[in-house]
Amino acid sequence: MKKINLMVNGLPGKVAENLVEHIEKSEIFNLVEASLTGPETKESVFNYNNKEIKLLKPDSRSIEIKEFTDKYPDIIAIDFTHPSAVNQNAEFYAKENIPFVMGTTGGNREKLVKDIENSSISAVIAPNMAKQIVGFQAMMEYAAENFPGLFSGYSLEIKESHQSHKADTSGTAKAMTNYFKKLGTDFDVSMIQKERDKTKQEKEWNIPKEHLDGHAWHTYTLISDDKSVKFEFTHNINGRDIYSKGTLDAVDFLRKKLAENNKGKVFSMIDVLKG
Repeated sequence: MKKINLMVNGLPGKVAENLVEHIEKSEIFNLVEASLTGPETKESVFNYNNKEIKLLKPDSRSIEIKEFTDKYPDIIAIDFTHPSAVNQNAEFYAKENIPFVMGTTGGNREKLVKDIENSSISAVIAPNMAKQIVGFQAMMEYAAENFPGLFSGYSLEIKESHQSHKADTSGTAKAMTNYFKKLGTDFDVSMIQKERDKTKQEKEWNIPKEHLDGHAWHTYTLISDDKSVKFEFTHNINGRDIYSKGTLDAVDFLRKKLAENNKGKVFSMIDVLKG
């Protein structure tokens, strides 16, 4: 099978670096030696196992990308950049005719979807690339649609902890808020308890020290109004491998959809799971 040319954007970020490691070990993917990065990045090159990956900044990338689109036909981009870059990057991909898989959260999500639907490319866009977590969300969505008001009268507490440099509140926690609302709880995204302090994560949450710079711990606690009943859902992820594996599955899914000449389509990780 012809290798898939992948451009991993977001280097020197940790998730992007983890993806590079997985791609380099794979027999079906080929790493493009370029990565979109932010204007604050001081480096111009990211080195991985003696391979130089050129870091393309916003002010020059429209010109520099030509070298790589000419060299590598049918590039698919992977985006794990920064919430502030979501819409700008999507516009860039559409302009350069580069389909993409985006795990970056934030930005104007409605505009993001519309920009792709009005373009000649397609994309997989999801706030979480971990397939098992997405499956859990699907179960919660099913419950919310089929058993509305199931937890009426229950109080809800959502706690999430991620590495200190994660800028925004977890997209997964935000999505879960919507499901719990339909299930009858009086809860708003602003009430999510977000932890980014390493000392508290280690001492109070008991997160292993080696994973303080790469983890995703979530707990959803429901308590009845008379305090006699308690439900608790927890999913704790250490490291980033689960996201990289799910992302690469999404890339393979998108490749198949592109082969079917899908254009202007936005797919989710639920589509990936079903596909």
